[in-house]
Amino acid sequence: MPSGARIEAFLEMMAAERGASDNTLSSYRRDLEDADEHMGGELATADAAAIRGWLSDLARRSYTASTQARKLSSLRQFFKFLYAEGLRGDDPTGVLDSPKKARPLPKTLAEDEVGRLLRRAEEEVAEAERGSPERFTAQRLHTLLEVLYASGMRVSELVSLPVRVAQRDERVFSVKGKGGKERLVPLSSKAREAVRLWLAERALDNAAAESPWLFPARSESGFLPRQVFARELKGLAARTGIASAKVSPHVLRHAFASHLLQNGADLRAVQQLLGHSDISTTQIYTHVLEKRLQELVQNHHPLAD
Repeated sequence: MPSGARIEAFLEMMAAERGASDNTLSSYRRDLEDADEHMGGELATADAAAIRGWLSDLARRSYTASTQARKLSSLRQFFKFLYAEGLRGDDPTGVLDSPKKARPLPKTLAEDEVGRLLRRAEEEVAEAERGSPERFTAQRLHTLLEVLYASGMRVSELVSLPVRVAQRDERVFSVKGKGGKERLVPLSSKAREAVRLWLAERALDNAAAESPWLFPARSESGFLPRQVFARELKGLAARTGIASAKVSPHVLRHAFASHLLQNGADLRAVQQLLGHSDISTTQIYTHVLEKRLQELVQNHHPLAD
């Protein structure tokens, strides 16, 4: 049976037994016919080397790694069908690795953009009347922002901080992260001052003053929902003149890590501060290190152009 007929048999099975949609069937057909054409009509008898050659051709045609992986998945399904039907005694895709998808670089903000956010948040506190709801909200947002950028905490860790960690007025916070693991995160002097001001403002609200949470709210959990913080942060960004789509609590965590590395911090230290159990997770920031090292060589190596 020629490859074309086997492709049709596979598509019929996908429609009848798997209930594949017309779009899915069209996608399978395009992928399989493309591979069959590349292999001179010999797809059904192709070996692993021939399939690798097709994948290399896809790369030369500028298909992304994710598209290559999807097309290879079509072939995996096809050869799985041939094997199950006894039309082949092996599956040549079994020894092939999927093309590696490039990990996207984390979105971050420049140092001056973070500085503008912090200044605007502080100005909004000063503009609001002490003891007013506006002052309460403005001081809370300023403190959240200062602590997040100073510590790189996950937003879930930040909003759920118990008030007792702040009442000690220490240079570090003890944070319970993923898996219940505790770690110490340092606070800058500005962050500690923002926390002090927030505690004073918080004490003026009777309901908030009695809460065991540093950032109390009328929510099921008793503390500020992370979605509320994210929404307020985006509003602050818009008022600062920064596109709100660029800003989120997670982006501030990335900025914390990126700016540390830009200014000479060790990757292992950043791993500990972020609470990553595996340094491979932290290595997504190595693009920052690479840029800094390139500049170092360019500026200081005697043979640099």
